[in-house]
Amino acid sequence: MKIGELAHRTGVSVRALRYYEEKGVLRPDRTPSGYRIFADSDIRKVAHIQTLLAAGLGMDLIGEILSCMAGESLLLDACRERLEAERRRITGDIDQLVHTRSLLDNLLATTSTASSRAS
Repeated sequence: MKIGELAHRTGVSVRALRYYEEKGVLRPDRTPSGYRIFADSDIRKVAHIQTLLAAGLGMDLIGEILSCMAGESLLLDACRERLEAERRRITGDIDQLVHTRSLLDNLLATTSTASSRAS
C-alpha cells in the first residue's frame, strides 16, 4: 500500500509516517519510480510506534524496542531491562516534579499568607 493508504488506515499523518521512515523505524520498499510501498504488517508497527510515543519514549528507544516486537502482541523479553531502566528514569522525573510542586505549593501558601497580612 502507498503512504496515503497507510496514513488513512492508521490515522497517522503522512508527515509523521515520513518522519518514522527518516528515523529508521519504518522501512518501506520503493517502486522503481520512488513511491513508498508499505506492507500490511506496517499497520501493526505504526500502532506499536504510537503506543510507545504515548508512553513518552523517544524515537531512538522506540527503534530499539521495535526489534523486540512481533505479531499482534508485544514481545519485549529481549528489551525488558532497557524498558525497566526507562521506567525508572520516568519515575525519577515524576518524583522530582512532585517535589518541585510541593516546594511551589509551600511558596504559594507563604506568599498567600503574607499577602493576607499586608491587607
